[in-house]
Amino acid sequence: MFAFSFRGSSKAVIEGSRVCLRHPEFSDYLEWSELRAASAEFLQPWEPRWPRDDLSRVSYRNRLRRYSSEINAGTGYPFFITRLSDGALLGGITLGHIRRGVSMSAQIGYWIGEEYAGFGYMSEGLRLICEYSFTRHGLHRLEAACIPSNERSIRLLEKTGFEREGLLRSYLKIDGKWQDHILFSQINPLHERPSGGSKVTYGIV
Repeated sequence: MFAFSFRGSSKAVIEGSRVCLRHPEFSDYLEWSELRAASAEFLQPWEPRWPRDDLSRVSYRNRLRRYSSEINAGTGYPFFITRLSDGALLGGITLGHIRRGVSMSAQIGYWIGEEYAGFGYMSEGLRLICEYSFTRHGLHRLEAACIPSNERSIRLLEKTGFEREGLLRSYLKIDGKWQDHILFSQINPLHERPSGGSKVTYGIV
């Protein structure tokens, strides 16, 4: 179960039991840049190489402009994951590459600061974004992909109801190298599932 509200136009805020998902703001810059810098070694094996100025204010402002364009176009919804108890920034999760029409699908990407990994925050954040995608936007299918050696991410996806579909060869350039990825997906449990499989029940409060 989760609750969502809107601040201004399409400013989604999604609350769970321990975390809140909200769109990034410029006032988050200092906390975001410090968390990313402190977690660089932890995150680098699983992400594209960072541009040299990636943590600068100018780069962050450009990032927010891109986020705003995606939200207004309905093609992507980026969120920061914050802790409800104290508002601390924990990481980020994005519902992106949204395709509508006959597809009604999207891709999910995520990251978490090293000091907050392993406490279940991302598991809750991922469940919240799935609920939001299926109930608010009526999407049919969500996809996520990770490098085969990323055992932590594999466990996360399997734990939150994603099913392994296959191998994507040389899929993304991660840490400076084209790397294979395992494709995972989750189907909207409110839709018919012709092949059966595990079910996840969602609701809104």
